[in-house]
Amino acid sequence: MRRLPALASVIAAGLALSACQSVDNTEGRSSVYIDPGSVGAVKGVGIESQDIIGMTDQMMRDMLSQPKLANAQVPPNVIIDSEYFHNESSSRLNKNSITDRLRVGLNRAAAGRMQFVGRHYADMVTKERELKRQGVVDKATQPAARAPKGGDYRLGGRITSLDARDPKSGMMQRYNQIVFEMVDLETSEIVWSGIYEFAKAAQDDIIYR
Repeated sequence: MRRLPALASVIAAGLALSACQSVDNTEGRSSVYIDPGSVGAVKGVGIESQDIIGMTDQMMRDMLSQPKLANAQVPPNVIIDSEYFHNESSSRLNKNSITDRLRVGLNRAAAGRMQFVGRHYADMVTKERELKRQGVVDKATQPAARAPKGGDYRLGGRITSLDARDPKSGMMQRYNQIVFEMVDLETSEIVWSGIYEFAKAAQDDIIYR
């Protein structure tokens, strides 16, 4: 009979431990689709989806209005990737989200007035060319090229920012400046430039990933 109090203590301790390890299964909010071109529910002072869509649409329209790029007698070979597009701002950002959208949109809208070189796929192309020439695979349907396409123009640019914070209110403000430049790969002449700039202010910044 003296064992009963001890047994009760063990059971009570087990119940208490079980309570501590319980998982909160409270139902959360379900995910929803939002328009990437509009300001979302989570917003800060950095570069966001609506900014990327706005700036790339503006740069596309501007480039397509330049005769040297979009109305040349021979369509120029253009390279648009993030290799020479530098992020020097305080915003954490994947530069490819800007250059990829710009390249894809331009390629569709140019309709042959510019030819796009996939330099970021150079390694993939080299490997396939080697397999064809070694006879490991057949020659496929397209005639062999002496060499992969070279570029006439390549996109360069820079993202910079200027931050300011009010220590009393905690209010933060950021000026963002994004510069796009198309460079002649023979002469280094900048044949086209575009700039996109905006400033945002918020009480608290958010975490960008």
